Amino acid sequence: MEMSGNTVLITGGATGIGFALAEHFLKAKNEVVICSRRNEKLAEAKNRHPEFHIKTCDVAEDRDRRELVDWVTREYPKLNILVNNAGIQRDIDFTKGAEDFLSGESEIEINLEAPIVLTGMLIPFLTGKPAAAVINVTSGLGFIPAARMPVYSATKAGLHAFSMALRHQLQKTGVKVFEVVPPAVDTDLNPKGRAARGNFKAGLLPDAYVASVMNGIRNDVFEIGYGMTEGALKASRAELDAMFRQMNSRW
Repeated sequence: MEMSGNTVLITGGATGIGFALAEHFLKAKNEVVICSRRNEKLAEAKNRHPEFHIKTCDVAEDRDRRELVDWVTREYPKLNILVNNAGIQRDIDFTKGAEDFLSGESEIEINLEAPIVLTGMLIPFLTGKPAAAVINVTSGLGFIPAARMPVYSATKAGLHAFSMALRHQLQKTGVKVFEVVPPAVDTDLNPKGRAARGNFKAGLLPDAYVASVMNGIRNDVFEIGYGMTEGALKASRAELDAMFRQMNSRW
């Protein structure tokens, strides 16, 4: 994969893994467009890197998605890489019925529906562009679900399946489809849940993690794992079941 001279759109690009991806793509001499629904975080990102192009967008909202696609294709006609990174994570306890699930933001809309729709809207624009690619950020929990985060895990499993199917569909179009599969990374994802677990820290910062991701993209590794997720990508069903039991033994 050509790593410089691209125009890259990164959803959820103002913080965490998305921001680290934006920094690394910028360092590699690419034009970088980031979107986020949080204006203050976009402003902070722009202050740190004035070269960033920013756009306020809630990718879960159909109107925002359409406005984003209209704007980015008009203002950045060389756009050739879409990074679907925006996502949320919630602890949800279904022993209480649907109460937890219905009382907060929808992981299904943000983590799964949004990247699928946004990808579909942009594929015709990306097709035929040099070094065109879609990069989907999933999770190790899409392979080994966390009982405390069942919907998040399901959305990431769904995005994994979508990535596989899309890669097969697009194999003759020249648009490459990458799946980035993070382990636990120290970001502001699910702050409430992390606080309930004693402000859990994974000991892995976004910048260090993304350095490995960029190397995988450079070398056309289409499913990019790291640490335990690299093992999950290669594991048998029996091994995945054993990892699931171990991870969820305290639930």
